[in-house]
Amino acid sequence: MSMSENQPERIGKRVRVIACGMIAREVLAVNAQLGHDHIDLKCIDANYHHYPDRIAPAVDQAIRKAREEGYEHIFIGYADCGTGGELDKVCAAHGVERIEGPHCFSFYMGNAAFEAAGDDMMTTFFITDFLARHFEAFLIRPLGLDRFPELRDTYFGHYERALYLAQTDDPELEEKARAAARRLGLRFELRRTGYGDLTGALAQL
Repeated sequence: MSMSENQPERIGKRVRVIACGMIAREVLAVNAQLGHDHIDLKCIDANYHHYPDRIAPAVDQAIRKAREEGYEHIFIGYADCGTGGELDKVCAAHGVERIEGPHCFSFYMGNAAFEAAGDDMMTTFFITDFLARHFEAFLIRPLGLDRFPELRDTYFGHYERALYLAQTDDPELEEKARAAARRLGLRFELRRTGYGDLTGALAQL
């Protein structure tokens, strides 16, 4: 049998993780910690965070592509992320699982802890390592705040604090997160969560 004929069987023993680009670095870091060498990561555009209606169709297409490439084992590196249950419908249709939780802020904090916090989270703007690193490009410019700073109250007037959920202990990122909070006029708080429930989810693959 030729190598190409054997390829689907070999790939079938690996796991394709289809994840949001916002957590790509973290997925790779967790897999390195776990010593996983059987994970193949494919990311969907992080900017879909701004357009959650695009997430489920993009994941559906990515799953179909993975099946065509011979992957039997697929895991979805997304929480619901604002899809209103549409992502769960895609997962159910293909018989795959996703990370539990409403969004990445929840699973970084730990879904149980996030749920227990209840109403405290309603007036909280979350910053992750990704957002601290890409604050200007990912948030300020897409929202037009660089050109129209008066929109700050429209977008963030109901928030009371900026909570930095730190995946790593990085003083440079912490300062960037503090600067982001100042830019938005919000009280800064820091919570070092590490990778939260992401670790447990990937450990099962």
